Amino acid sequence: MEPNHINKVLSIIIPLFNEERSIVEVIDEVAAVQLPYNIGKELIIIDDASTDNSKKIVEEYISHHPEMKIIFKSHTKNSGKGRAIRTGIDFVTGDYVIIQDADLEYDPQDYVKLLKCIVDENRGVVYGSRFLKKENKHSYQSFYWGGRLVSLITNILYFQNLTDEPTCYKLFDTKLLKSITLDCEGFEFCPEVTAKVSRLGHKIKELPINYNPRSIEEGKKIKWTDGIEAIFVLLVYRLKSVKSFRK
Repeated sequence: MEPNHINKVLSIIIPLFNEERSIVEVIDEVAAVQLPYNIGKELIIIDDASTDNSKKIVEEYISHHPEMKIIFKSHTKNSGKGRAIRTGIDFVTGDYVIIQDADLEYDPQDYVKLLKCIVDENRGVVYGSRFLKKENKHSYQSFYWGGRLVSLITNILYFQNLTDEPTCYKLFDTKLLKSITLDCEGFEFCPEVTAKVSRLGHKIKELPINYNPRSIEEGKKIKWTDGIEAIFVLLVYRLKSVKSFRK
């Protein structure tokens, strides 16, 4: 018998920067997902001072879809993905939180298996791994091996067993995520939040997810230097006091 979660809600934070070509399709795909256990949805889109038509497109979308719960906020200056996620967390009212990139690399249908896991096993956090699904392709060898290296270092420092620490699909119990202080501005959100939930004693479970990588020419923003920063962040939070992580 399925658990009754009719009053539960998944908050989907979408950091947005210059994604005018893909943002409508992403929102449509998120809207189309039928979540398990009657869990509802709220979309929290944070525009990080886009210089293209992303903001206008989202505003028009919202006006044409009054039936959807979409919270839309804009930064006055570009601050980075981490800052956008932190802004989004402030507006979360759901019971669970997942991060959704505004491109088309990840498949929102994977929310279903991640939610079933976090609910059925009463976990605080579940990650979706691109590497556990062998048929997935990867755009650049440097990104592939960089992600593997960051995952290996995470496992050594934090006693996890991750294959894909930099994954976008990180699903949290909202109480856990909101109990953590976050300092990130850019892509270092991933190693920071992984380090902190690990230090707080949470074993992170991974499930295989779909992945459709895009190229730099298509708008991929992460750089190899972000991998170096991720390793530095992992080292820093290994040494800090756990008390400093709690709000």
